[in-house]
Amino acid sequence: MGEIPCFAGLLDEEGQVSEAPGVYLRRVYDLERPIRGWRVLVDRLWPRGVAREALRLDAWLKDLAPSDELRRWFGHDPARWEEFRQRYRTELAGAEHQATLRDLLRQASLGDVTLLYAARDETRNQAVVLKGVIDDLLGRA
Repeated sequence: MGEIPCFAGLLDEEGQVSEAPGVYLRRVYDLERPIRGWRVLVDRLWPRGVAREALRLDAWLKDLAPSDELRRWFGHDPARWEEFRQRYRTELAGAEHQATLRDLLRQASLGDVTLLYAARDETRNQAVVLKGVIDDLLGRA
């Protein structure tokens, strides 16, 4: 009959079957839950009131954050969200971002990545757009 296969290597810390590596989002002010995988801050500015040690970052990719001009124009105005998404995706497609984006894509293909951000709006911020770009490029959309 043979041996029964062992799938223990597929289990995560909680004993659940782990899925393919994913990209997750987490607000820096919501750190009471565990953070999965590689931790990367994707804000251009350091979050107010957050100690560097508290985030236990693996990277701070401020160069992938929206330009100061775009960030100020958006101002987290929900009415500007769709245009912000388009403009930010255009920025990310620029040559100056390709090496850093490639590194982030490589990390996301190897294991879980959590994009950390400070914005109050959890559905309309740069990390949401960046996650969408990563998922699109990795064929996970």
